Amino acid sequence: MLLAALILAATPQTAPQPVATVRVAFDRTGETNVEAAGFADLAAQRPVTADDPVRVASISKLIVAIGVLRLVEQSKLDLDADVSAQLGWRLRNPAFPNAPITLRLLLSHQSSLTDTIDYVLPLDADMRAALENPRAWDAAHAPGSYFRYANFNFPVIAAVMERATGERFDRLMDRLVLKPLGIDACYNWASCSPATAARAVTIYRAGQPTKDDHKGVAPACAVTPASDGSCDLNQWRVGTNGAIFAPQGGLRISARGLARIGRLLLGGGTLDGVRLLTPRSMALLETPLWTYDGSNGDTIDGFYCSYGLAVTFLPTARAGCRDGLFADGRKRIGHAGEAYGLRSGLWIDRSRGTGVAYFATDVPDAAGAHSAFTPVEENLATR
Repeated sequence: MLLAALILAATPQTAPQPVATVRVAFDRTGETNVEAAGFADLAAQRPVTADDPVRVASISKLIVAIGVLRLVEQSKLDLDADVSAQLGWRLRNPAFPNAPITLRLLLSHQSSLTDTIDYVLPLDADMRAALENPRAWDAAHAPGSYFRYANFNFPVIAAVMERATGERFDRLMDRLVLKPLGIDACYNWASCSPATAARAVTIYRAGQPTKDDHKGVAPACAVTPASDGSCDLNQWRVGTNGAIFAPQGGLRISARGLARIGRLLLGGGTLDGVRLLTPRSMALLETPLWTYDGSNGDTIDGFYCSYGLAVTFLPTARAGCRDGLFADGRKRIGHAGEAYGLRSGLWIDRSRGTGVAYFATDVPDAAGAHSAFTPVEENLATR
């Protein structure tokens, strides 16, 4: 346990170090560099590897967008249609009852939904009832008029996807995106094998496990349990609770798997000879839908300043924006993740044909040297 203690220790001269860091650099043809340090499981002293699945937080949203665009290509979804028609009930901000909510608005965080109420719903929850609470909405800004990052957008998107296909969200994402790309990953743990779940990277904050402390076995419950503590996935009903599989942040995927997503984007929708997205869909992914103008959104202290269909655009030359993660002025697209003490990132530089995927666990909240990202993220992105 001495090494574990050294990793977690902090002195006045040395900042606390993450429990685990993994970084995979890549180009269009494959990986160019792989680094892994620290532990996937401190208690077991299991070293982390680039193949271990980790909850990558909000990068999950970008992969959801890829799934949505595949359904758009199949004419099963329309980015600009009122999602109420798919849901089978009227979704509205009570303060703006005549303004329809669309997938384009949900994916770009311009729907006027907020995270004021809890978006992590139990297995047996009625998502419709939750969204009928006026507190779930921004009463000051109509849909389409303001950017406010809100995780609750993505359970709604998942419910729409389920209603359009009749398939359970996690299985749908496996069919649409993960399996065609040869990626062993899952939203929450239900569609991952027990062997994959047993290799989970435990997430820590201040040395204490916060997520996926499985102790070398699959979790007892693959999702958030029902309100009575039970965990029977037969309770799933199409489109009634899009939060079950945590589309906003619950993707468990390895850094190598993330690099494959990055290579798909670098390849214009094609990876290793498999075309997953059309050029039109790629153009949609690569187009910002909102850019901060000084008053049209909440940047979260300069972290978000340009956003599209679950895609972040860096950097933004605007007062109040501190999104220059790479500190070189070069344009990049991708997404960051932050939850439970983890930080993650997937970024590509299309003009150079390069990218990087990374994550770290037990990352202290601290201001970066040149951006709104943490020093750990700045280091993993740029070294």
